[in-house]
Amino acid sequence: MAVAPLEQKQSAISAGVQTRRRSEWTQSWRRFRNNRAALFGLVFIALICFVAIFADLLVPYDPTYSYPGMRGGAPTLAHPMGFDHIGRDLLSRVIYGSRVALLVGLFATVISVLIGVIVGAAAGYFGGWTDSVLSRIIDALMAFPLLALLIVLSAVLGPSLTTTITVIGITAWARFARVVRADVMSVRQRDYVLAARASGVKDARIIWRHVVPNVMGPVIVLASLGIGGIIILESALSFLGLGVQPPTPSWGGTLADGRALIRQYPHITTFPGLMIFVTVLAFNLLGDGVRDALDPRQQSD
Repeated sequence: MAVAPLEQKQSAISAGVQTRRRSEWTQSWRRFRNNRAALFGLVFIALICFVAIFADLLVPYDPTYSYPGMRGGAPTLAHPMGFDHIGRDLLSRVIYGSRVALLVGLFATVISVLIGVIVGAAAGYFGGWTDSVLSRIIDALMAFPLLALLIVLSAVLGPSLTTTITVIGITAWARFARVVRADVMSVRQRDYVLAARASGVKDARIIWRHVVPNVMGPVIVLASLGIGGIIILESALSFLGLGVQPPTPSWGGTLADGRALIRQYPHITTFPGLMIFVTVLAFNLLGDGVRDALDPRQQSD
């Protein structure tokens, strides 16, 4: 007989939590719209995504075709970024390179977030030996130099686009797990979680319905900031020859193509370098804007 009132209490608490959550997201969006730097980042990222998706339609020339006698050719009206070290149109290669950068950045981040949320939620919710084991794994992974680990894994598995996405995704989740663990340890003591436990709801359902949604704010911030870092990692691997392989264009690979000729033909490295810089900056501005929008201390502004 006591179960029904308990379930009613849980339903009422859950409804109140969901209403408050919707109100908080509305206020966060309002604060985000007032952040010009974050809006610039969002618009630039949307533009890059558009270019990457429709690269086949936007490229003016075949990115793999070498024009005879145009090795290191300077920018012209017909070829605004000039030619690379073997006479390929640089603008076309930079456009296609945006597709690689975003594919790796987005998919590797999704993999990292999924693993990090699962591990962090399990560690924070169950505690005890589960928390001890998972926390030691997180600490060990965060203590190891990430780029060195990526180089080793890429060399062992063989460089390719799929390998790059996979190795970054399965090695960059530790920081997400640490943040989620800390927040879950706080959320699991709240009334709506305790009420769900008392009514006999399974732990898995409690975690995914009541706990995880309430810790996603910091995860979203970390993810938006982390995409830029992953783009840098992908560029570094491609620069070292351990990422995306020729003839597939990539920003890091184009930098590697022009490094030996940087004094003679500086434009070969300048344009892909600028694209990496501006794209990473845009994701950082977006991440900062999301962080400020989700910060409860901004609610009084």
